[in-house]
Amino acid sequence: MELYMDDRQDKVKLSNDIFEVIEDAIKESLLLEGKNLNYEISLIFVDNENIKKLNKEYRNIDKETDVLSFPMEQDEGLFPTPMLGDIIISAEKALEQSVEYGHSLRREITYLTVHSMLHLLGYDHMNERDQVVMRDKEKEIMKKLKIFKNGRED
Repeated sequence: MELYMDDRQDKVKLSNDIFEVIEDAIKESLLLEGKNLNYEISLIFVDNENIKKLNKEYRNIDKETDVLSFPMEQDEGLFPTPMLGDIIISAEKALEQSVEYGHSLRREITYLTVHSMLHLLGYDHMNERDQVVMRDKEKEIMKKLKIFKNGRED
């Protein structure tokens, strides 16, 4: 697996522990779906201002969000390491949400990574049935990572 991480913001200090758990979250997401680890994924941290611009440009929604996913449509046989896609996380929004939900920044960023990975793998939550399927997969991955909301299972 080739994972490219880039911290393009200076509002939230991200620890090495967060970067390590991101890699684990990506691996567990791929393994849950029966995928091998032979993928290239990029994960970029930005602030609220930058994610708001991206959200407006790509989704025509003029407000900040916590995470954006950009799946790559690529024939896996064309490249030695196919690109799965890009994940963009607002570290600032993740911190706000961790405070709001009463858990750690590490837990919030891990959850956002898992959520985004499922989008890259083809899942969505546009209707209630799909939302239930996606949420169950998120819970399963977080449980495998032993990361729980407020110290409890979600």
